[in-house]
Amino acid sequence: MIDRFTVEHCEHVSPRRFEDVVAAFEAELGNVEDPAIIPREVAAATSQADFEARIRAYEGRSGFMRFLTNDHGAWMSRVGAGAKIRSYIIGNPLIAQTMITHDHAVGLNVPIRVLIYQAASGEARLAYDLPSSLMSRLKNNEVSAAAIKLDAKLRALAELATGVAA
Repeated sequence: MIDRFTVEHCEHVSPRRFEDVVAAFEAELGNVEDPAIIPREVAAATSQADFEARIRAYEGRSGFMRFLTNDHGAWMSRVGAGAKIRSYIIGNPLIAQTMITHDHAVGLNVPIRVLIYQAASGEARLAYDLPSSLMSRLKNNEVSAAAIKLDAKLRALAELATGVAA
């Protein structure tokens, strides 16, 4: 089966330096890049409330946590191409559950991918695909409603980091 659907791509073009956008973005995130953290908290949780409290302890001010950072610029410098590019996988299991309980296929698109890069013209850009558009192919009203809330949280984080709307 192959589905075709439209994805909305957002880019916030910032007047801020790349390093400042990265610093502002990362300051708003909790950090669970150690792959043992989430499984450890799942195993230690004694109830749903305990699990939620344990996960909330890792949330950043934005409500998101960073699962993975890829510094593409670092490896590109090793092959002779100077670039400032970082990709992130961010999310929150408590946010994901608002969608994934209605359709397990949501798991393809959560956590979310975000890219911060310096364009050839010099400006910093923060880019992502709008979660509600990624979830639209599922045609599930509960998923769509939750994804629209996720859109707003992601947009607010991007605007805070860049100082501009998409």
